[in-house]
Amino acid sequence: MIPSNYSRPVVLLGAGVLGRRIACVFIAGGYTVHIRDPSTQALADAGAFIEAHQADFAALTKTNPSGASCGTYHTFTEIQPAVADAWLVIEAVPEKLPLKIATFAEVDTHAPADCIIVSNSSSFKSRLMLDEVRPERRQRAANMHFTMPPDICTVELMTSGETAPELFPFLTRVLDECGMIPITARKKSTGFIFNRLWAAVKREILFILAEGVSSAEEIDILWQNMFQTPASLPPCRLMDRIGLDTVAFIEDNYVEERGLDGTLTVDWLRKKYVRQGKLGLKSVHGGLYAEEASPSFPTTDTTDGSIYLLDVGLGANNTDISRVPTAGRILRFDPSTKQFTTLISGQSLPDDIDISRSTGRLFWTNMGSSTSTHDGSVHSAQLDGSDVQTLLHVGAVHTPKQLVVDDAAGKVYFCDREAMSLHRVDLDGANHEVLVRTGSLADPTHKKDMTRWCVGVAVDPVRGYIYWTQKGLSKGGQGRIFRAGIEIPAGQTAESRGDIEVVLDRLPEPIDLELDAEEQTLYWTDRGEHPVGCSVNKVDVGGAVLRVEEMRAKKVIVARHLHEPIGLKLQREKRVLYVGDLGGAVYQVSAVTGKKTLLFRDEACYTGVCL
Repeated sequence: MIPSNYSRPVVLLGAGVLGRRIACVFIAGGYTVHIRDPSTQALADAGAFIEAHQADFAALTKTNPSGASCGTYHTFTEIQPAVADAWLVIEAVPEKLPLKIATFAEVDTHAPADCIIVSNSSSFKSRLMLDEVRPERRQRAANMHFTMPPDICTVELMTSGETAPELFPFLTRVLDECGMIPITARKKSTGFIFNRLWAAVKREILFILAEGVSSAEEIDILWQNMFQTPASLPPCRLMDRIGLDTVAFIEDNYVEERGLDGTLTVDWLRKKYVRQGKLGLKSVHGGLYAEEASPSFPTTDTTDGSIYLLDVGLGANNTDISRVPTAGRILRFDPSTKQFTTLISGQSLPDDIDISRSTGRLFWTNMGSSTSTHDGSVHSAQLDGSDVQTLLHVGAVHTPKQLVVDDAAGKVYFCDREAMSLHRVDLDGANHEVLVRTGSLADPTHKKDMTRWCVGVAVDPVRGYIYWTQKGLSKGGQGRIFRAGIEIPAGQTAESRGDIEVVLDRLPEPIDLELDAEEQTLYWTDRGEHPVGCSVNKVDVGGAVLRVEEMRAKKVIVARHLHEPIGLKLQREKRVLYVGDLGGAVYQVSAVTGKKTLLFRDEACYTGVCL
């Protein structure tokens, strides 16, 4: 069933908003693409879009991220010449079933015998379009529904009911190489997978609005804080976390109150999972995710993608010490191949890094040419290191340290060590604010007082808190962690705010923070003296009021005997912490057992880590 030669053209029938984006996907993947539309204006607009955005699509691909090997495209106003030598035809014409039936028939007549025909329809099953398609072609017809690349890269594949099964792994591989995220439906389904999910969400939102229970603005706030924060879980993971038995009990209430049929919801859940002891994370038998059954710490890397690292430039890998002020690098490490890629070089003592999923960009801080000079800065770039932009120019801040992206709010938080402060700025660099100031910049004794120096930061947007560390003297046992409201109280200033709480004190030298907002567990690296320093630690911060004497008793050392650990990132779903240290090592640490696994060690000095 696989075409004999798929270096032949891919054909897009329809040059509209989505059709031109789908064309870009295959052009970026190196294919020759034919675009057919009866409107010459639509074809011209499609060409302008492709020329402007081809590099954005290429950056997503696995085979052509630099854009050096993009394919070509040609435009047609008639179907017959466009499909004459095609191996794949994608129908993206308006959602009118008679038009789609006629289009499939014309393609069947003029395309090669081994050509695959798919529909991008989001509402019609492909079997409905096959009325005039020859029987021998039906095994080569299916649905291939794109969402809106490059912003959303999911593609749903679905059988017509007669589609040859071997087409799906083949098309999945092609789409994956082009940078898409293909998912195949197990059987025919009206609305496919995501549209059915979204339909249920829309339906319940309309119920809430119609009943006057809430407003559109409040619903969006709840959604953003539940599903669009760095700590958020997707729905099936969340049900496993809650417990499937609890999910069933909750659904019972809706079934009873609304008179619903629970056969394919709560009854199915109890039969397939709950009665078999598959309750989710609390069960040794797993839940919707079978792999949750094993609580043991993995011996190999568990990331689903790349690890991004900052090499501050102080290590022996930099053989020319005079180059330290510009020797910093941003690296990408591929756990599957153990290969490094230098994305950006020439940085001035880079300290920390984080990712905005909504924009697909890296954000990082540069401390400047020296920690004593007032020449820090904050920057961003695409995930491949391109399009470097400056949020805060050199000298706008002193020594910016840990940085955290709050994607839902569109904000970046960071600490400025020698400036004794905690800052917030928009993702584009606008609205720069100082939220906390621990000393006076005009007082030289304050600036030299390391107990005032702010280093690590974490944000809890759901509960409305910011956390930060003040490290104290190097390995001096004067380190502290603080908490305050995410907004400055009315009538107060960054210098005078009265809502600051001490979370912990008497710490060797606390550095970077990471917060599990759902579990209300705060993690941090400490680069102080052994045996309690050079460690990863945690404490429960779930209380409404934190009393430092009680918090000392709750503090737990997760792992120790590292080599001046700095960077810290939690992969929440797998309960794994990633730690970078100045000794040139990057570790995985189980947040549950504390077992640490060395991913690699070299001659660099690692500060920031993100996933």
